[in-house]
Amino acid sequence: MNEFDFIRRLREQTRTRNQSPRILTGIGDDASVISEAGNRDFVVTTDLLVEGVDFYRDTAPASLLGHKALAVSLSDIAAMGARPLWSLVSIGMPAEVWADDFKESFFEGYFALADRYGVVLCGGDVSEAKDKTVIDSIVGGEVNSGRAVLRSTAQPGDQIFVTGGLGGAAAGLKLIEMGARMGPKGLTSLPAPSKRGTSRTVREGSELRGTSPTVREGSKAAEIHTSELRTIEALVLRQLCPDARVGWGIVLGEERLASAMIDVSDGLSSDLGHLCRQSNVGALLQSERIPIDKEVTKLCGRRALDPLALALHGGEDFELLFTVRPDDVTRLPKRVDGVKASHIGEITNQSGVIRIAEGRRIWDLQPRGFEHFSRSV
Repeated sequence: MNEFDFIRRLREQTRTRNQSPRILTGIGDDASVISEAGNRDFVVTTDLLVEGVDFYRDTAPASLLGHKALAVSLSDIAAMGARPLWSLVSIGMPAEVWADDFKESFFEGYFALADRYGVVLCGGDVSEAKDKTVIDSIVGGEVNSGRAVLRSTAQPGDQIFVTGGLGGAAAGLKLIEMGARMGPKGLTSLPAPSKRGTSRTVREGSELRGTSPTVREGSKAAEIHTSELRTIEALVLRQLCPDARVGWGIVLGEERLASAMIDVSDGLSSDLGHLCRQSNVGALLQSERIPIDKEVTKLCGRRALDPLALALHGGEDFELLFTVRPDDVTRLPKRVDGVKASHIGEITNQSGVIRIAEGRRIWDLQPRGFEHFSRSV
């Protein structure tokens, strides 16, 4: 049983219990929708971040973790076509973490993002944890009554779109696993050139701009091109400091442009599978239309990574994957907040069958995104 099997079991168990008529959408979507007075619906989501699974404290300043903790929940609200309004956050941390500046730095990043979208922190909890830091993020928002965009309402013939570029966060995670680290002012160490190598520390005083910095690798010094450093930093930040597509979510919801929507948190192949399963439909994607993050394309040739595989299966891009009725395609804005959406395929009537075409070749696209508890214990 993986996490999605467990969630489906819980969903079935809730159906046999008393339900409030105010709960419009419960378990199984990006957020729950609850009816309110005054022709408004309340939308709420929660996300859990666990040290050693979802983040590592030694990879970056806590301010980036504070940003990400809020961003992942903002992305869920955006995927419902809602406008975020308030948040709650609870943190459990070991005593040694409490004693340093982690909590202050965390909320510095958290508040910076909250202020950007007018989200008010209105509560939460703090607890001591024995070993690892655990963060629970809750965000609430609103939509006009009946306007929340669900995963379950795509129809055959609807066109499939995705915002931004894909694969950047997965590439950033690979670079972190290879030794890349971020400090308050940028990269502090670089990924190893191979799996057997060790991370390389940027020489003190080096900068990403101007001449190529020197890095120390064992007893030898090597030069890394400034352009490659910028690419590495951009990809690492895609993993550590993602942007939620709040503006796109509001536009798609309020203008009634999206017929169904989900955010790309587990990976395009998996999240499209969730949407199709909930809507009882299939999909056909065009591989040449998949918007691969341009920084991924720059770096992959030198790092033995497959750009298309990262775009299809890499998680945590937090882009919005949505469907649009054919008559509404021309109404889509070209960009929102400077970010465009790419037309990548079409919904089909073959329930549960997701395929991808590359020229004349068509093959089944199996979900290979991230799943908790997917490996045998």
